[in-house]
Amino acid sequence: MEGPVSGGDRLILLLGATGYIGGRLLRALGDRGVRLRCLARRPEFLRRRVAESTDVVKGDVLDPESLQGALVGVDTAYYLVHSMGSGRDFASKDRSAAANFARAARAAGVRRIVYLGGLGSGPDLSPHLASRQEVGRILRESGIPTIEFRASIIIGSGSLSFEMIRALADRLPVMITPRWVRVRAQPIAIEDVIAYLVDALGVENEGSTIVEIGGADRVTYQEIMREYARQRRLKRLMIPVPVLTPRLSSLWLGLVTPLYARIGRTLIDSITHETVVTNDLAARLFAIRPLGIREAIERALANEDQEIAATRWSDALSSRGDRPAWGGVRFGSRIVDSRSVHVASPPVLAFRPISRIGGKTGWYYADWLWRLRGFLDLLVGGAGLRRGRRDPTSLLPGDTVDFWRVEAYEPDRLLRLFAEMKLPGRAWLQFEVEEDGNGSVVRQSSIFDPVGLLGLLYWYALYPMHTLIFAGMLRGIARAIARDSDRGGEHVAS
Repeated sequence: MEGPVSGGDRLILLLGATGYIGGRLLRALGDRGVRLRCLARRPEFLRRRVAESTDVVKGDVLDPESLQGALVGVDTAYYLVHSMGSGRDFASKDRSAAANFARAARAAGVRRIVYLGGLGSGPDLSPHLASRQEVGRILRESGIPTIEFRASIIIGSGSLSFEMIRALADRLPVMITPRWVRVRAQPIAIEDVIAYLVDALGVENEGSTIVEIGGADRVTYQEIMREYARQRRLKRLMIPVPVLTPRLSSLWLGLVTPLYARIGRTLIDSITHETVVTNDLAARLFAIRPLGIREAIERALANEDQEIAATRWSDALSSRGDRPAWGGVRFGSRIVDSRSVHVASPPVLAFRPISRIGGKTGWYYADWLWRLRGFLDLLVGGAGLRRGRRDPTSLLPGDTVDFWRVEAYEPDRLLRLFAEMKLPGRAWLQFEVEEDGNGSVVRQSSIFDPVGLLGLLYWYALYPMHTLIFAGMLRGIARAIARDSDRGGEHVAS
């Protein structure tokens, strides 16, 4: 049943590449060298995220005519389209979209469809799970061999269920827990989901197959929250209550988590049902041994650290529209405040004041406040400002800069400092310099990973002061660049 995991010269179509699962699958397929085409309603947003060899075409599953050209020559199609956030008629839209795609794929001679749906069974499925499984049925009944994966909670930074669990555990030292937190699930790591989807290219099956996938452990939502809290070193008290309706639960989620109440209600309706694997077909078809809940959460947090370190805030910003600065935006568990300035100097000159920051040079604005912060840090057993710098003009990864440590350094391009002061969380200060026309853009980002409610209170209580200090710092850096530059001092703040 199982063949090599390779797309060969076959053309693979990916629908939903801008979504949570689709974005990760896009990267995984690209790493395999698969011939790939993506369908997107707004291809201009996707093209900058894909390899040059990946074809991006405009289309919409609710517009049947737009699908015809996209499906020409396609061997296998990944269908990762879902409308949960589109209001009460999401099931109707999903039904129409799946039917449109099934007809177009059959007419184009597509050989296989791979679909990711939701795990669960029984006559009283929630509207959300019922819709996901109806889409799978429509695709299977197209006559095209379809592999329909059904998954429970997906553990990964950014997944809806995981972000709900994270927000509850981070923000509520004491939780009034309704009945649904004691429902069993079989959570699966995002890496394992992607592995199943990729390996589906090598599975030779006749007809259609439903494959239930889950992690190594069967646990309740309460146990997942406790494990997350343990790894984040949070002490949490959970008090069970016998009754809390799905509607009240969803409104509660809307208050204390990033979820909208509407999506929260849909999600709550789904997680009141047990979602565990009921057969061993996945183990027989695939050589994948999924992670347990402890390892899945560890990987989610570790991968988040790696991705946050690799994030270019200018790229993240562009996906949100033309906003040159923003504050308090959440990226996973982290809160990011970012701003930029344009200077009339090339990167090699624009970066020099950044490489001299701290120590005797100071912080380019309100140095007395930095000295006060260092003194307060000393009082509570921190490093304070007394460490200074190893060298006044050069930096290396691992160097100390007052109460910061250099985590990443790329000459003329990047400096990222990790805070070693006493904080209710972790903090970074990052500077990026990028060539822009006849000058450069300098972007400054402060990043905070709060631990628990105290961390959130710390961030928001000091946010006005941080805004004043960091904005003043960036202006001071721009003035220093102008003084250092032989090309003059014109700059325009953005």
